[in-house]
Amino acid sequence: MTHGLETSNLTLSYGPHTIIQELNLSIPHKKISVLVGSNGCGKSTLLRSLARLLKPQSGSILLDGKEIAKQPTKELAKNLAILPQSPEAPEGLSVIQLVKQGRYPYQTWLKQWSKEDEDKVNWALEVTQMTPLADRAVDSLSGGQRQRAWIAMTLAQDTDILLLDEPTTYLDLTHQIEILDLLFELNEKQKRTIIMVLHDLNLACRYAHHIIAIRNKQVYAEGKPEDIVTEQMVQEVFDLHCEIAKDPLFGTPLCIAHGKGRNLIRSAS
Repeated sequence: MTHGLETSNLTLSYGPHTIIQELNLSIPHKKISVLVGSNGCGKSTLLRSLARLLKPQSGSILLDGKEIAKQPTKELAKNLAILPQSPEAPEGLSVIQLVKQGRYPYQTWLKQWSKEDEDKVNWALEVTQMTPLADRAVDSLSGGQRQRAWIAMTLAQDTDILLLDEPTTYLDLTHQIEILDLLFELNEKQKRTIIMVLHDLNLACRYAHHIIAIRNKQVYAEGKPEDIVTEQMVQEVFDLHCEIAKDPLFGTPLCIAHGKGRNLIRSAS
């Protein structure tokens, strides 16, 4: 049986502008995959299409061998959840009210709120360390707390696949690591398939089992960070001169960018 998400000759456009062209891609099952590439290359567009938030111009997206375009919305929402970039909650909505929205796919006229729903919400609050803030308004929280609240909602949805568009954007370094550690643990302990867009290539190398580099509407390279993150790849995908070293803590590729900096300034004497 085919597992996970795949694309077949996928073409994505905004109006007359083609963003992704005839893309064939298979997302590794039960792994962390990270989409990388320069601004405007189509990473977020591709992620949105995988969650059926953007209709393809042509081609198809398959989940476990079935086209997602033909699947009922609630059934699809039981299999995959997406956290879009910079989501906003209605004014005054509390954290627990937000997290409960993640259980919407499981509600019907015959099956209302259940103990299972309650348990999933409480678990999501606990693992994101949001239980003490459950009654706070989302819009009163710090950036890192808000992001954890949204991730809690996504987790309450209880899907095997999580898609996250730049989950660390606008967060300080401490909160970035907290969020990525949480996602890493979800993959390790519960085998969730996680697909993320990240801007920080070094963090991508630390956390990803599989990196997908996008360039010129196609996949330029994909594979283990150790196999594909090279000086040539960074030059061609990001238009950046760099050196690749080994991360002293993790042993993963460490991109050291060339550029101007105070240690390169030399006195005339």
